[in-house]
Amino acid sequence: MIKITKSTCLTLALLSALSWQASFAATPDVLEQEAVHSSVAPHAVLLDIARAGDRLVAVGERGIILLSDDNGNSWHQSQVPVSVTLTSVQFVNAVQGWVVGHSGVVLHSSDAGEHWQLQLDGNKAAALELAAAEQLGDPERLRSSQQLAADGADKPLLALHFSNEREGLVVGAYGLAFHTLDGGHSWQSWIERLPNTRGLHLYAIGQVGTAIYLAGEQGLFIRSLDGGEHFEKLATPYEGSFFSLDASSEHRLIIGGLRGRLFVSEDSGSSFTVLENPQPVSVSTIRHFGQRLAIVNQAGTVLLADGVGQQLQALPAMPRAPSTSIIEAADGTLVAVGFAGVQRLSRSNP
Repeated sequence: MIKITKSTCLTLALLSALSWQASFAATPDVLEQEAVHSSVAPHAVLLDIARAGDRLVAVGERGIILLSDDNGNSWHQSQVPVSVTLTSVQFVNAVQGWVVGHSGVVLHSSDAGEHWQLQLDGNKAAALELAAAEQLGDPERLRSSQQLAADGADKPLLALHFSNEREGLVVGAYGLAFHTLDGGHSWQSWIERLPNTRGLHLYAIGQVGTAIYLAGEQGLFIRSLDGGEHFEKLATPYEGSFFSLDASSEHRLIIGGLRGRLFVSEDSGSSFTVLENPQPVSVSTIRHFGQRLAIVNQAGTVLLADGVGQQLQALPAMPRAPSTSIIEAADGTLVAVGFAGVQRLSRSNP
C-alpha cells in the first residue's frame, strides 16, 4: 500500500479529488478555524463541483467552498467552520448538501451551501469504529481501531453518496466507511461490512436503487445489491487504482483510473469490457449529463461522448491546467474545476 504523506498532496491533486492519497496530521486549528475568505479563492486548487438546483457549488483546499448563481461566471465564498482540504460534494436537492474532506470531515448545508455545519471529524469517526470493534470483540479489528484512534484525525474522506436527505455513505483512505440514516446527525461504522481486509483506499461510490458500488486502490471493486446489508468483492480486468465510478442505470456502470483505463459493465459489475480511451492519461472524473458522458483526465482534457461512451472525443476548448471534476451548468455550459480553480468551457455537446 502507498503510504500517505503530506509531500504527495499537490502531485496527487492533479489526478483528482477521488485520487488524493495525501493526508496530514490534523492540528486543532484546521478543525476549529473557519476557512479564510479571499478574493483569489476562485483560482485556488478545487477538487469537486456539484449542482444545488441551478446553483453551482465547488470545494477545495483550505476549506474553500464557492457558490455561483450565474452558471460559473462569478463566485462567492460560503461560511465554512473548518479549514481542511475538502475533496467531494453532493446535493440531493436545491438546498440539502454534504461535503467530505481531510481529517475525516463531513459538512452539511441546509441552505444551498451558504452555511455549513460540521457533522463528523476523524476523532469522532475513530471513536465510532473503536466502539464498534469493542462490541464485536474481534481482537484484530480492535487493534486496528485502537491504532486509528491513536492516529487522531489524520485520514481523509474521499467520496460520498446520499440517496436522499437522510441516508448516506462516506468513504476514504485506509478503507474508512461510515453510514447515516438521519442526515448525518449520527453515524455507524461500515468498515467491518466491506471485504477490504487490507484497508485499501476507497476513492469512488456509485448507487442506483439498492445497488451500491465502491471502487478504489489496486483494482478494488466492491458491490452490494441489497442496499448495503451485504457486500462482495468482485474481480476487474485491471489491478491499478480506480479513481472514478459512474452508475448511470440499474445495471450499467463505468469505472476509470490509472493510465486512462476505462471499463464498462452491463450486468451490475459481474463482468467488464474495455472502453477505448484515445488518451492513456489517468482518469479523474466520469459523469453523465443526461445522454452525454464526460470524462476528465489528469492532463486536464475533457472527453465527451454519447451516453454509452462511444467515440470519445476531446473537447477543443480544454482547460489551461489539469482538472479534477466537471459539471453541466443550468445553461448547458460545462464548468471544470482543478489546479487553476474554476474554468468555464465552451460547449457541452460531443
